[in-house]
Amino acid sequence: MGVASAFGGDTGKSVSLFRRILGSLHPLIGAEIGVYSLDGLLVFGLLLVCTCAYLRKVPRLRTWLLSERRGVWGVCHKAAVIGTRLHVAVSVSCLLMAFYVLLGK
Repeated sequence: MGVASAFGGDTGKSVSLFRRILGSLHPLIGAEIGVYSLDGLLVFGLLLVCTCAYLRKVPRLRTWLLSERRGVWGVCHKAAVIGTRLHVAVSVSCLLMAFYVLLGK
């Protein structure tokens, strides 16, 4: 006996009904969202670089968060260095990604 029949129905129908209800409530809620999509990874990377570059400008946070150059905090340190050295390219790519997300999708 499957899990779907144990709970009294097909889970595929209930999921599609749930998506249809959400889609009728708001068009953006019912949209398909790719968890591992390329544009999602680009947005995450840009936000990481911009946030770490901003945190590098704050002196107290720089010594507290970005002093390590290895491990997880090392990734933040490297993202902060990329954000400060390539600030023009990062800001242009943030603007392009914002227009893509708002208008292109």
